[in-house]
Amino acid sequence: NTGELVLRAPWLTQSYLKNDDAGKELWESGYMHTQDIAYIRPDGYIKITDRLKDVIKSGGEWISSLEIETILSLHPSVADVSVIGVRDKQWGERPLALVVLKPNAQETSADDIKAIAEKAVERGIIPKYGVPSQFKFVDELPKTSVGKHDKKVMREMYANQTQV
Repeated sequence: NTGELVLRAPWLTQSYLKNDDAGKELWESGYMHTQDIAYIRPDGYIKITDRLKDVIKSGGEWISSLEIETILSLHPSVADVSVIGVRDKQWGERPLALVVLKPNAQETSADDIKAIAEKAVERGIIPKYGVPSQFKFVDELPKTSVGKHDKKVMREMYANQTQV
């Protein structure tokens, strides 16, 4: 089963520096909430798949945005890609892929990129509901000060984009 990784040990931090109030949320129900989404592999190792804030909740299932991004980035025309959840009337949320194409790849269509995700479904790498419902081609993706995808900004940019 996939879920939030929670921990308990005497040496774990009890709160955040200069923010004691956050300790209550951090240690809800006596466990430290890591905000990491993970599952236990058959060999007993824990595999962290995403951050809680970035996971897409679709029809009661969790979709790892990082996993879908990794798959879509394998397409030779994709320079950069980010996957976020947007509201969906039927499923709660559905994945939206924001794609930056490489120069001279303008002939590439959303269906071309979607095909790589569908192949991953056929191979059992991702579930069918993990294939993004929509693809948007953009010139660039918002980044944080350290160069990571700023999904918070992207979610705000596409917050009113409800899929029907």
